[in-house]
Amino acid sequence: MPLNLVALVPNRRTVSLADWWLKAWRKVPKQHKKGFNSLVMLGAWILWKHRNACVFDGSAPCLQVALQAYRDEFHLWQVAGAKGLRALGVDRVD
Repeated sequence: MPLNLVALVPNRRTVSLADWWLKAWRKVPKQHKKGFNSLVMLGAWILWKHRNACVFDGSAPCLQVALQAYRDEFHLWQVAGAKGLRALGVDRVD
């Protein structure tokens, strides 16, 4: 059964990533916790890399570029053995 990620999206009152992550993690069924953690870490990693490209390499911020990098890295993480990601049922990111 796929995880309902929409129900876990942070809102405007979210104070920090760490607070949101802990609250969302508590709502995730036990069998999906590892995959959820991988998903959050992957998202943070992509944002960090995109931010660094903008700051240090002069790249322009671009949501489409960040999403494509996420898709590519998501696939690589699965191939590398992040089994929990596959169990989440989030093979597509639009």
